[in-house]
Amino acid sequence: MKKLYFIVVSCFCFVGCYQMTSPEMTQMQIREIQTKVCETKEVKAVLKEMINVLQDDGFIVKNVSSDLGLLSAEQDISLERSSDIFFHMFLEGDRARWKKHSLIEVSANVSEFGEKTRVRANFQVKTFDNFGQLVEVYPVVDGKYYQKFFSKIDKGLFLQKEKL
Repeated sequence: MKKLYFIVVSCFCFVGCYQMTSPEMTQMQIREIQTKVCETKEVKAVLKEMINVLQDDGFIVKNVSSDLGLLSAEQDISLERSSDIFFHMFLEGDRARWKKHSLIEVSANVSEFGEKTRVRANFQVKTFDNFGQLVEVYPVVDGKYYQKFFSKIDKGLFLQKEKL
């Protein structure tokens, strides 16, 4: 009985210490979630709708080249919470560091794809501390994030087409 108890407890300890991590995505898998084919040949209309969607979502459009089909934009999000500031200042004084803001950057490529238009967008998050130092950088690889973005573009294109 003691042996069985030891085995069960050991299994729970082992499982409890094991961290579940998602497997690395291949470049092709990432490219697939970042790419959408729109049912129109009008590249400029798709580019214009992307600008509208990004502005609606609080992004500031930095550069657009309709000739090349390139677009870049960014959104600054404050991460500061007074409780975090107080906690860090209390424990660390003048040397206290906390996450101050994140910068979400997007770059997109819009191009003809036969009788359709292909869009590839990639989002990246940069997080900075209160001293302006870069804390972390990572690409957004969440398929749902891209689906939501692309569905807004599809909806806007539909409304444009129907002149609504």
